[in-house]
Amino acid sequence: MLKTFSITDIGKLRELNQDYVFTSEEPVGTLSNLFIVADGMGGHNAGDYASRYTVETLVTELGTSTEEDPIKDIERAIGIANDHIRQKARQDSHLYGMGTTLVVATIKDDVLQVANVGDSRLYIVNDKITQITRDHSLVEEMIRMGGLERSQARWHPDKNIITRAIGASETVKVDFFKVPLSKGDVILMCSDGLTNMLEDEEIHVIMKGQRDIVEKAEELVKAANDNGGADNIAVVIIEPFA
Repeated sequence: MLKTFSITDIGKLRELNQDYVFTSEEPVGTLSNLFIVADGMGGHNAGDYASRYTVETLVTELGTSTEEDPIKDIERAIGIANDHIRQKARQDSHLYGMGTTLVVATIKDDVLQVANVGDSRLYIVNDKITQITRDHSLVEEMIRMGGLERSQARWHPDKNIITRAIGASETVKVDFFKVPLSKGDVILMCSDGLTNMLEDEEIHVIMKGQRDIVEKAEELVKAANDNGGADNIAVVIIEPFA
């Protein structure tokens, strides 16, 4: 039986919460369940509009779909959300330049399907912590090219520059990941407001040290804020075999 908990927090420095999450343990369209984290960007109001509107569009599109292939289903819905965000930005100058990251997950028959755009993340946590998604960011590109050590990435001045986002271009390239789940696996989805404040190993220690998923999520938010809370924080925790 699936168990989930989600939380967002404005952090200590932001005036607005531009993170948005959605969770459903019940079917959404042909999907058995649905979990989304979005981290918006843009001027005042534009970032929170982008994340919320993108998630709402996804949920609507997926909820009315008859597509049986979850990858095709999610990819189509993300493409529509991208078109809608760009159209809204053209119509309203206050929304110009807005965009959002996106991590989407669904589970069926003990297999996790993940879609990713931007630098929000999905991890599998068991006796270790494993990042499943790959950041679409300038810093990640520099690491892949060998120009930057991963240990330096958190403090790099360009760490907030992302290379893919919903709304950034006419078409959006989505990365997909398929992960077989095992008993004891816990899924963590989060925005960079968490991962910029905490190292993966710190996240792992907190995830393993709390009794239930509510405590895990609340303790992650508290630790990110204790370390500076420089950004909004979004956390979704899923126990597939609760």
